This record gives sequence, C-alpha cells and structure tokens, in this order.
Amino acid sequence: MMDPEFWTPIFVSVQVVSIASVLAFLLALLASWLLKKRVFKGKILLETTLMLPLVLPPTVIGFGLLVLFGRRSLIGQWYEQLFNQPIVFTVVAAVIAATVVAFPLIYQVLMNGFESVDDELEDAARQMGASEWAVLRYVSLPLAWRSLASGFTLGFARALGEFGATLMFAGSIVGVTQTIPISIYLAVETGNTLMALYWVASIILFSFLLLATVQRLKQSK
Repeated sequence: MMDPEFWTPIFVSVQVVSIASVLAFLLALLASWLLKKRVFKGKILLETTLMLPLVLPPTVIGFGLLVLFGRRSLIGQWYEQLFNQPIVFTVVAAVIAATVVAFPLIYQVLMNGFESVDDELEDAARQMGASEWAVLRYVSLPLAWRSLASGFTLGFARALGEFGATLMFAGSIVGVTQTIPISIYLAVETGNTLMALYWVASIILFSFLLLATVQRLKQSK
C-alpha cells in the first residue's frame, strides 16, 4: 500500500469524482427545482430523457459522449480550437462521463425531496413577497436538506464506481484518467491480483462509508 502505483488511481478518482459530483449536483438541483410540481406538455418525455443514463449500458453512454464531444462534433471542434486539445482522453472527459452517470440518481433524490416540502409553506413565503430564489434559499432548501445531502452522497458513490463510459470516452491514462474501477480491470487482465484486491478493498470501503452516511441521514429524520 506504500507503492505510488496503488495511490495514483485513488487520487485520480477522488479528483474526478469530486468535481463531477459537484457539477451533477448543481445541474440536478437546477433541473429538479425548475420541474418540481409543474405540469406541462412533454414533461414526461423530458424527465424520461434526464433519467436515461441511470438504465442505459455504460458503453451506450460512452458512445453517446464520443458522438457529442468527439473531435468530429461541433462541441469537440470548438473545444479543441479554444484549448488546443481534444476533450476525448483527458481528465475533462472523465469528469463529463462521471457527471452524466451521477446526474439522474441525484436528480431523482432531489426531486423527491422537493416534492415532500409543504406547498403551503412555499406559497406563504411568496405571498409575503419572497422571490423564487428566496423561496428556494430560505424555505425549500432548509426543509429538504437531508434529501440534498443524500442525493450528493449517492451521486458521489455512483460516480466513484463508473467504469464503462469513462474507459470508452476518457481512456486509461495513468495519473490522468485511470480511475480505481479501470485500474482493477487492468490489474486483473494482467494477472496482478494482489493490487486488484487492494483497490477492490479501497472502493468497497469508500462505498460503505458513503452508504452509511445516507442511512444515517435517513434515520435522523
């Protein structure tokens, strides 16, 4: 465990997942607040689209990201002109992949949290002259904070275990995009079972602590 080879993918995973979890949380917070308790034509189609990454195979997500952000796409070409490098096979690609897979889980938890907030409390705040931002900040967020914390934690755990989409879209570059799940796969492929075991133990420990946090939040209600 003192071997730098052991710690490198852990540091990469923590870096990628931390950024991706924050991005996914902010996007899910915006989407859930805008869509909560609202009825409009096409809402079911929109929500189904937002939830798709939760059930799609990782290879499908990875392929979709390659199409959207690859060097032949408009976004990919714009990014390459701006930063003089492609998105694919960079840490940015790893963050995007982790964000996409974490988003639907966070969105679902946040949506449930916002829907549990009493409408009368929000309406009372509006009648007193509060703006929508004030209602969100001083009424909805404080009342739904457990769901927010649970959503972020579950999203972090989901992003930590991401494998297929990251491998297809970001590749396996040591110290850049090679996360713990990818390292486990490569270690098993090359017969380095002991190192794979250490990485498996580390990700199990991370996941256990994250899920224990979620359970603690549920019990504190």
